[in-house]
Amino acid sequence: MSLDDLFKKISTAATPVGKPEYLIVGLGNPGKEYEDTRHNAGFRAIDHIAEKCAVRINKAKYDSLCIEATLGGKCVLLMKPQTYMNSSGTAVSAAANFYKIPAENVIVLCDDITQKPGKLRIRKSGSAGGHNGLKSIIGWLGTDKFPRVRIGVGEKPNPEYDLADWVLGKFSEEDKKALTSRFDDVKGACELIMAGDLERAMCLYNG
Repeated sequence: MSLDDLFKKISTAATPVGKPEYLIVGLGNPGKEYEDTRHNAGFRAIDHIAEKCAVRINKAKYDSLCIEATLGGKCVLLMKPQTYMNSSGTAVSAAANFYKIPAENVIVLCDDITQKPGKLRIRKSGSAGGHNGLKSIIGWLGTDKFPRVRIGVGEKPNPEYDLADWVLGKFSEEDKKALTSRFDDVKGACELIMAGDLERAMCLYNG
């Protein structure tokens, strides 16, 4: 049996029953040229969660790649918008509207240039804080009242450094290790948020 066949078998066995109650969105840009860039920290985190759920995010729907899965006893839709970062909201709103998922049940995973690599900042709601992906989602959902897990990717080396160049740059091996070491915590945070214990998630994983 090939590796692809094995994944298909596992994915079929792990397919949840029922309608997704939560939408977990990893933000990033599609295309090989953006793989391993700082801006794609959300993509990498959601891929890790999918792997732990024994599924692959490979269905093209809602301007995204997505898959239904079971996480923390909940039926969820894992999503990677394919609209590029600045238009992430179109994909998120399409899926949320289809499944009638309220904004407070949309969990967004994204990069954060104000935090050191691997540091997490979990929030119940709030402004975009300069993040264009969050800004787009807020615009399309019509509210900022949705939880988000911001994943530290490091600050610009100096104020004059171009922001686009920084977020589209790639990690050093040390920073990549710091980032990936927290992906199990990102998954744990999502489970606690869905269990209604966001405050505990913040206490356990922030910083």
